[in-house]
Formats: sequence, structure tokens, C-alpha cells
Amino acid sequence: MILLSVSRTRRRRLGVAAAAGGLLAALLTAAPAAAIPDPGDSPAAEKEVSRSDQAEARAAIRSGEIPAQDEVVHSDNIRHVANIPKDALSGTNSDLAFQGRYAFAGNYDGFRIFDISNPKAPKTVAQVLCPGSQNDISVSGDLLFLSTDSSRSDSSCNSTTQPATEKSSWEGMKVFDISDKRNPRYVAAVETACGSHTHTLVPERKNVYIYVSSYSPNAAYPDCQPPHDGISVIKVPRKAPHKAALVGFPVLFPGEGPDGGGNPGGPTNPGVSKTTGCHDITVLPSKDLAAGACMGDGILFSIKDPERPKVIDRVQDNVNFAFWHSATFNQKANKVVFTDELGGGGSPTCNAEIGPNRGADGIYDIVGKGDRQKLVFRSYFKIPRHQADTENCVAHNGSLIPVKGKDLMVQAWYQGGVSVWDFTDSSKPKEIAYFERGPLSTDQLVTGGSWSAYYYNGYIYSNDIAKGFDVLKIDDRRTDPARRVHLRELNTQTQPDYFD
Repeated sequence: MILLSVSRTRRRRLGVAAAAGGLLAALLTAAPAAAIPDPGDSPAAEKEVSRSDQAEARAAIRSGEIPAQDEVVHSDNIRHVANIPKDALSGTNSDLAFQGRYAFAGNYDGFRIFDISNPKAPKTVAQVLCPGSQNDISVSGDLLFLSTDSSRSDSSCNSTTQPATEKSSWEGMKVFDISDKRNPRYVAAVETACGSHTHTLVPERKNVYIYVSSYSPNAAYPDCQPPHDGISVIKVPRKAPHKAALVGFPVLFPGEGPDGGGNPGGPTNPGVSKTTGCHDITVLPSKDLAAGACMGDGILFSIKDPERPKVIDRVQDNVNFAFWHSATFNQKANKVVFTDELGGGGSPTCNAEIGPNRGADGIYDIVGKGDRQKLVFRSYFKIPRHQADTENCVAHNGSLIPVKGKDLMVQAWYQGGVSVWDFTDSSKPKEIAYFERGPLSTDQLVTGGSWSAYYYNGYIYSNDIAKGFDVLKIDDRRTDPARRVHLRELNTQTQPDYFD
């Protein structure tokens, strides 16, 4: 591989600002137990790289093409205002959710609650030990929801790992009462087929519906049998969350054969994932729409009846997309950004060898009306800053930056850092700001970097797999109007109508 020299905005060195906070660590236990498997969700192990790749990484650092190991760099219009290192929860940091003055950070070992009333000095309010990858997280009112996608001995927070081939194993959704932020209380567990890799809330006044995304069935797994061609739907009564229950499994990929009607993957489509479920779903309740990133397929569907979603259109990209990972609508709901998690998030794909169209975002316009709407491909977007072969880097989780008349997004790229980009012109997307650290190592591939990067009430928050919780501030005339938009709650997979 040849590292390309790219033009960059002048970098400024910035030390890591550590902020300390009060800590309340709680080990919770729970009751319900049942069974389900894990498709192999553990964090990627460190990987050796060739001596030539090591030498190229070091040469790129010396020449200034990439930052030095652990060096913090950013464009002139972004400031790094705080970093909170990992504490009692030492596992992989994952997704984020927000409510009022609180941020909720998932971790493979549980979740952490921050008071972000002063974004420059976040304080830890609680840390809850509850192992179970990925611990994808969301909140609604007094309830917090946590995904478990690793095979456990039972549904309690002190469970142990157990093979998915055993009927007594458990995977699924956990529900917590967070009316007291300092003392979250575990109130319910619902087992779902193939566990819960991610989940999406469809909130109503009396109930919260949860769309559970999971995949990779196996005939050897008693509770994750093929075909697994749909999503689990859970209904949670707000006033009686202990009555949370599975209410359906709508099939999104009907078809003949053991895997249903999704993308068959290889050898028919080499290098493309076979569709055996969905990885992530984003809903836009104000438009009764949802977009699903489903391994080998991208789908658009109606959620007018939340218990019975209806697929409107389906697209594939068997040339450049390996794994449809996540989706984001623009505010007008006439575009969707899909991400391709080439290499599963543990590989170096932001380099010249992979190129600009793989491991990237795919921008699709939505044309037509009602049930005749179609997804039409317009372009790809990938960060223009090449990374070393010791850095895992690929398109990952992001959110809109709410500016009327513009389509702006902030997005995580693992060790590629945090990117702010403009896709107002679907055919000509461009990066307008960035933040990143240098490689964690120049000797081996160590998984790290930003898992999720979201805009919330004037700041960008990033959950870094290895380095902890980062807070960024962007000062740019193109994004400044977003500061006037304040939300009471944000789960990015449940997109708000910012200007309603």
C-alpha cells in the first residue's frame, strides 16, 4: 500500500483535557432468563501488520501525512474541549443517547451516565456494570434500553458467557428505570431471536415500540434458526415496563430458500454480506418512514403501523458495498445516507488500496410519493484523510447537524476520527471539519477510535472505543445556526423533526 499525501487544513496540537467526576458504580442483578445466540460480536483482537506497513506508518508520521501516535489534530473550526477516560467500565465503548443535561454512553461492560450541563467538564453520575456486547443504548422518558448481543448464562447483570448452542443461553433487550439517574434500576428483560445487535425506538404516548436488529442465524443455535429474514418488535408500556413483551417478527425479506429473499451474498455477489437480518434501522416518526441497513441490502419502509412495518423499496450495491451498516435521513426526508462497514470495523480501509468508494457512505435520494417512493443512488462520501494500516477506519455512526436548508452531518470513522461533512448537493458531498488522533500503535493493528459521533445542543459528543468520552465544539458559519436548536431527548436512530 502507498500512503497518499493529501492537502489538509493546518493542524493544531491540543492536549487531552481530562475532567474528573463523582462516581457511583452499581452492580445490578435481574430476574428473567431464557435463551439465544451470538454471531461473534467480541471486539477485534490486536493484529500484527507487516514490517513494510509499520515502516510506511512511521514514515507517514515523520512527513506529517498522518498525526503522531496518540497526537490530537483537528481542523481550525473545531475545538477539543473535554475528554473523560474510561473508568470502572473497561470494555469497548459503543453508542450514545441523550436526555436533558445527561449523556448515556454504552460500553460492552454496561453503561455510564454523564452530567453534561457543563460540556467542558462532564461529570460521571453513574456507572452500571451489566456485561453483554454491544450494549447499544437508547432512552425514552424514564426508561433506558440496552441491547445484548452475546450469549449469556441468563438475563441478569451478573451473568457469564455461555455457548449459543445451549438452549438455556440468553440474548435480547434489557429495560432500566432511570427516573433516578444516580441509581438506575433494572426492570425487565425480553429475549429476542439472535439477540439484539442494535435497536431502534418508535415512541408513542403510552408505549415504546422497539425494533430489534440481529442477524447471522445458525442451525446449531436453538433460538436463532434460519431463515432470520426480519426484525423483532417489542412493546413496552411506559407505566408498566415490567410487562415488556415481544409482539411480532415482521418479515422484511420474504422469499424461498433457507435464508429468505435477501441478498444471497457470495459466491453470487462476491465480497457482499448475505442478508440474514438487519444491522441497524433509523426511523423518522414525523414522516412514518424508516430506513434499514440490512447487511447486503438497504431498505425503505413505512411504519404507519409500528407493529407491521411495510417495505417500500429495496436497493443493493454489489460493487462497492460489503455490509450495509446504518442509515440517516436528511431533515426533508428526501435523502438517506447509508454506511458501509467494510471489514467489520476492525480493518484499515481508509487507504489508497481500498480507495474512495468502499467502506464509505452511499448517498441516496428518495423520489416519488407514498408507497411508490424509490431510493436513487447519487454518490459516495469518504474522508479524504488517509490512515495508516495500523488504524481501523471505516464509515460508522453519525447524526444530522440541524441547519435549515442544509444537509450537514457529523460522523464517526473509528481511528479516522470525527468528520463533519455537507451533502446538500447529493452528487458533490464534501468534508468541512474534522478531529482525529494519531494511530494507537505503529507496530500492530489495535482497534480503537470514535464509535459514535453525534451533535446535541451545540456540541459534538464522541464515544471513543479506547480513549473515552470526547466533547468537541465546532465554530463555523455553516453550522452555527444549529446552536439555536435544543432537544429534550436524542436517540439518533429515532430521528427528530428538528424544525416542527
